[in-house]
Amino acid sequence: MIIKYFFIIFIGLASGLAVGAGFVAFLTVLGIIPRLTQLTKTRKYIHFIEWGVVFGALAGGWFSLTDSMLSLPAFIIVPIGLACGIYVGMLAAALTEVLNVWPILAKRIRVEDKIITLLMAIVLGKVAGSLFHWLYYVNL
Repeated sequence: MIIKYFFIIFIGLASGLAVGAGFVAFLTVLGIIPRLTQLTKTRKYIHFIEWGVVFGALAGGWFSLTDSMLSLPAFIIVPIGLACGIYVGMLAAALTEVLNVWPILAKRIRVEDKIITLLMAIVLGKVAGSLFHWLYYVNL
């Protein structure tokens, strides 16, 4: 039983580190916040926007770690969940596209001719993991 808990702790920490590293890379390497303030002509509010992102990440982390619930009807929750999923997926795709992660990985593991298969395996793994989480794990 204790091995199960260590495994869950390991998976949780690894997932958190991966997501956190991706988020920090997205914000710093691509310069999202300075670009956002440039486009919206709100350069003088850059500190407020940065703190908004920090507090948003903290609030999201807090709500995901607690049993907080919003009692909203399904016809509101479904579009919100769909939009969130699309946003996260497109964000991850944009980050990997900009950083050229997949071509470098494919070259290093010598599967340049199989990059489409590699990407499809990642996509299908993400879909399978999401379905497992929402259909099985949530209902435990």
